[in-house]
Order: sequence, then C-alpha cells, then structure tokens
Amino acid sequence: MGIQRIESVVYGVEDLDECARFFDDFGLTPVARDETRAVFETLVGQTVVLDTAADPGLPPPLERTPTVREVVWGVDTPAELERLVAAAGTDRDVRRTADGVHHTVDETGFGLGLTLARPSGRKPDAPRTGNTMGGVTRWNESVTSVGRVRPLRMCHVALNIPKAGREEANAFYVDRLGFVPTDVVKPMGTFMQCEGDDDQHNLLLCHRPDRAGMNHTSFEVPGFDDVIEGGNHMIERGWREARRLGRHTVGSNVFRFVHAPCGGRVELAADMDRVDASYGTRVHETTPPHHIWTLRTSRDAPEGADR
Repeated sequence: MGIQRIESVVYGVEDLDECARFFDDFGLTPVARDETRAVFETLVGQTVVLDTAADPGLPPPLERTPTVREVVWGVDTPAELERLVAAAGTDRDVRRTADGVHHTVDETGFGLGLTLARPSGRKPDAPRTGNTMGGVTRWNESVTSVGRVRPLRMCHVALNIPKAGREEANAFYVDRLGFVPTDVVKPMGTFMQCEGDDDQHNLLLCHRPDRAGMNHTSFEVPGFDDVIEGGNHMIERGWREARRLGRHTVGSNVFRFVHAPCGGRVELAADMDRVDASYGTRVHETTPPHHIWTLRTSRDAPEGADR
C-alpha cells in the first residue's frame, strides 16, 4: 500500500533541557537521552527526536531558529519501501543509515526519510461518548478528569513552503510518494493524505507564509476533554498557547496549539474527518475560514462594559 504514517520527526534544537521538558509536559514518553539528544515516543511507537548535534548528512536547516530537520515516513512492506526509495531518488541522492532509514531531501529542502513502519501494536482506549436526549451512552456514572493526557499518535505535520515552486513541491509528494491531495486551497496550501491512513490529511504544504520553515506537528488525543485538559496542563506548566480552542473548517478537528521551543507549534487534535477514495480532491478557489468556531468569552471585557 505504501506510506502508512509519520514514523519520526527530527528537530534541530539549541536548549535540549527546555525542549525535553516541553515534550515531557506534553505527555510523550521519554525513551532515550544523552548530552546532545533526547527521544520521545507516542503511544503507537512514533518518535520525536530532539538533537543539538543533528546528523551532518541532513540538509541544512531552513530557518535560523530551532526547527524541523527531517520528517521520516513509515512504509508497510520492504518491497514498497524499495519502490518509494527508487522513486524519491530519481534525481537526488539517497543514503541509508544503519537504523534502516533512507534519507533524502524534498523539493523545498526539508529532510525526508523513508523506513519500514514499526507500530507498537497498542490499541487506543475507546473515546468518551456524550449523553443527549435519545442517545444516552453513559448510565449511573459521572464524568471525571481524563488525568494526564497522553497523545495517541502524530497524525499530521504542516510545513511552510515558498510560493515559488509550490507546484513542484506538491508534485514530489503526490507523484513520487503516493500522497493524495484531499483539499487544495489555492491561496493557502495543499492538504494531503498518505496511502495507508484515512485522516483527511497527514501532510500540509502551506505556501501562504511564502517562506520555508516549520508550521506545526499535530498529535491526536482521544477526545474533546483531552484537547481541553491537555492544553490547560501545558498552560499550567508555563507554556504559551498559540491559538484559542476551536474547531477547524478543513479537516473538522477540534484543536489547541502551543508554541514549541523546538520550532513552530504543536497541536492537540481530536475528531478529525476520516475520508476514503470517494472524497476525491476538493479544490477551493478562496480560503475557507480557518475555523468553524473558536472559544469566545466576555469575562475579559473592560470593567463596566455590558456582559
């Protein structure tokens, strides 16, 4: 089938302790640490790598600040991996490291890796469901806190790209790596789904900023409560929220964004649209609203204002 999921995101960082504290607070599991490198894991075995001395074989960083250095995609079979490596390397070098990752570079200059997917096999807990008239799912039981929020998986990554060359940047992923464009927003960017997943998108190439760099990495959590409580926990730990709680238009997921010291932002996401081949490619001549709703409050209105 081809690419199944994000396998790893590698960040080049400056303050390893601060970045490690961020992902520990975020709820990922630390699995390795030395003086220059820290590795965290999602519940399904994907990794976030924080490196102060990134592999010299990686392409140079596209931003002066800490940023993503490589996104590694997991492939289902050795035969598919061989096929995709050959397609990616048609006109550029590909090198294989001892860990089984094939490293190259995309059209924008981001590091891109391909390897066999290594899912942990863990099945997520069933999400909470709500009660409503005619649809009661919880009897004789009160809702309690979800406790410590633990992201299930990295569900998508969003990269900023320049406007010049955006067609070639998109074509690299579609024509060579088998990504399917789901929503093409002409003034903003292209949302793409990898072959082995059913999320509305696993990759966004966003040309609206007209520069190359990290936009965000998104982590799926089980439900609405987890988005809220996970974001609250990050704020309590001193991290700065990047957007108010809301629900996206494209993709429909509930979101909270937090600024990350490793570059860009991280997103807590739940209830993303799932789409199959019948969804096709939807082309938007104008940019849909960023969100269906965001949290509003009148509690912060000036003293004496109507409330």
